Amino acid sequence: MTTHQGTSRRPRSTEPEPYDFRRPLTLAREHARHLEMAFQRVARQFGTQLTARLRVVCQVTFDDISLRTYDEYVGQLPAPTAMVLCTIDQNKQTAVVQMPVGAMLVWVDYLFGGDGRGDDREGRELTEIEWTLVKDLLAHALGDLEYAFAGVTAFALSVRGVQYNPQFVQAVAAQETVLVASFTLRVGEREEVMTFMVPSDLLLGALRAKEGANTRSDEEKRVAALAHADLERSVQDVPVDVAVRFAPVVVHPRDVVHLAVGDVLPLSHLSTDPLDVVVDGVVLARAAAGSHGSRLACQVVTVEEIPA
Repeated sequence: MTTHQGTSRRPRSTEPEPYDFRRPLTLAREHARHLEMAFQRVARQFGTQLTARLRVVCQVTFDDISLRTYDEYVGQLPAPTAMVLCTIDQNKQTAVVQMPVGAMLVWVDYLFGGDGRGDDREGRELTEIEWTLVKDLLAHALGDLEYAFAGVTAFALSVRGVQYNPQFVQAVAAQETVLVASFTLRVGEREEVMTFMVPSDLLLGALRAKEGANTRSDEEKRVAALAHADLERSVQDVPVDVAVRFAPVVVHPRDVVHLAVGDVLPLSHLSTDPLDVVVDGVVLARAAAGSHGSRLACQVVTVEEIPA
């Protein structure tokens, strides 16, 4: 007999969350489905490779995939941890396979005929010999990526090196959007979390290219056009704060704390230079100071190009 329980709803936050339309961090449902299938194949193949090489039952389970900025990804990693840097053959960007150092040392123990006890001492890093063994094992496992992603795009990695402090690893730009796949790694009786990070452009670009506009029906195109027009109209009515500012001036803290009424703070802005017209910290135009009746005003003299 099936019992249905009441579903508790998550309380809504009263504060709106900012959303960057230029760098959306939400996966389209169809894209997520294709990527989940590919990473599930990666998990099965990786588990098979580990079982064959370590001679102990291993299982790799795909858990989740998400879009984040690289800075968010690195900020959530434990320190220290093993970050294996890999070169993507197709575009020479960097991908990362991350897992605890202790998990790799368990592999090494099994490879040398041990019982998988490993070494969980804090701050332990791989020796040159241990890294050579781990690198060879990972190279064989990651060699199956091309098959796993055959339905998405050509995708192959070459293992390059390993680092242990995530804060010092600048694999890609801090605000670049990356795909992060999470896995549960079971080797013998030990269970760990493993993540795989790859810049999103290669995989999502390939999925978007495969979609194509011609795959949609006339009705779907009509609905999409209406939604786009409705969104554009709504955005036009959103109120924004516009500011006009001088060029900033650098001062010392002692100059700030001792400011008093009547003090003069020299500005570096020349009287002949235009002012910046700013919206949310972004300079949109340059303007000359002036007046409009009894009020101060500014006249736009140049407009900045806004990146897409």
